Amino acid sequence: MSSHADAAESAIRPEPDQVLQDIADYVHTYKVESDLAFETARLCLIDTIGCGLEGLTFDACARLMGPVVEGTVVPNGTKVPGTSFQVDPIRGAFNIGTQIRWLDFNDCWLAAEWGHPSDNLGAILAVADHLARQGQVLTVRDVLEAMIKAHEIQGQLALLNSFNRVGLDHVVLVKVASTAVVSKLLGLDRAQTIDAISQAWADGQSLRTYRHAPNTQSRKSWAAGDACSRAVNLAYLVKKGEKGMPSVLSAKTWGFYDVLFKGKPFEFAMPYTSYIMENVLFKISYPAEFHAQTAVEAAHILHAQLKALGKTADDIKSIRIRTQEAAMRIINKKGPLDNFADRDHDINYMVAYPLIYGELTSQSYADAAAADPRIDALRAKIRCVEEPQYSIDYHDPAKRSISNALLVELNDGTFLDEVEVEYPVGHKRRRAEGTPLLLAKFKRHIAPHFDEAHQKKIFDTVNDAATFAQLPVDQFTDLFVKA
Repeated sequence: MSSHADAAESAIRPEPDQVLQDIADYVHTYKVESDLAFETARLCLIDTIGCGLEGLTFDACARLMGPVVEGTVVPNGTKVPGTSFQVDPIRGAFNIGTQIRWLDFNDCWLAAEWGHPSDNLGAILAVADHLARQGQVLTVRDVLEAMIKAHEIQGQLALLNSFNRVGLDHVVLVKVASTAVVSKLLGLDRAQTIDAISQAWADGQSLRTYRHAPNTQSRKSWAAGDACSRAVNLAYLVKKGEKGMPSVLSAKTWGFYDVLFKGKPFEFAMPYTSYIMENVLFKISYPAEFHAQTAVEAAHILHAQLKALGKTADDIKSIRIRTQEAAMRIINKKGPLDNFADRDHDINYMVAYPLIYGELTSQSYADAAAADPRIDALRAKIRCVEEPQYSIDYHDPAKRSISNALLVELNDGTFLDEVEVEYPVGHKRRRAEGTPLLLAKFKRHIAPHFDEAHQKKIFDTVNDAATFAQLPVDQFTDLFVKA
């Protein structure tokens, strides 16, 4: 006679999953000594704040700013750049994370999973600013170190583990990375940090459906802000005494691996260092999903060639785009595009627009711009095909290229020479070329918000690397506050 007791679950709590321990150990004990990582992080901080300010120029973003309850002001609260709001750090993380990501113009990391590691600044800056206003000594260098470590955690988890393949959005990695580094800022010890990270993995994870046809919409622009706010909330809960779940990933039946990752444990290519920040990709020239950046650059080159020939996009019969597998899967759309979020995630739109106009800006995705019938007419002439070598080089750690090649056939049957761009200007291999352009991008993004004298003060402050690193966090944030 069998007994149901034989199948009872063991109540013995195991040692925490190694993944949790490794992240906590990295956050608490790894010393970042790479000058390249800190300098890249400085550029990343400058660029990310600028992207947030540019996001605020769009009403759909600006109306999401501020406290949940209108009029609430939190003493010593987080100040939200580009606004006069002072909110609690959980809401501050949502505000900052949302404005940063609104236009898909901040940095990028492409691997088995893609994402935007600077999204984590929403949580980092919100907490650091609040703590500084409470009297804790925190400088910009502390923010830079937290950014380097958040980049590393998100990026290393993304190298070999594809969350998009199981329908999960990459913001799960923002939540995990932000929870880890914010725990350290809040003074949690190693064990508490492990508990907080486990809570992040147990939290409900976002579906990617809001990034894909036919459900593409603006949630993709505030999803990272949501992840940042959840991370801060979870870290504060653990600080108040909440415990974690040691086998949150590996528990049979109920753990993350079995429930959400088809039973497959995470794989890792290398230990946590500062590799991700050193190799991160900046979006410099175009507010476009990163897999299309080189395609857009090629389209600009072709627009100039057409103009030199006395021709326009109306003279195009067909366009072939050779691209990577990832682009084929996530940004190759046919048919009507419903909104801004739909358009900046369609490689065909992002190629057609500059071929017609010779530019691609944030305004190019607005309804008014998209109303030009020539855009959809040209989109219909575009055919995307996967180039296997591009897909291989995309994953090669020695290359990490994001290649696209455009071949244009004219109505008279002639072909223009194929234009191939292997590395975008924001790639590490083009850093010397890209850095002045990145700073020019920042200047453009702060210009609508501040008078010339204040713009100069901001730029002089962030451009003096040594002095900037020692600036108290709250004084840095105050540079971007509206009266």
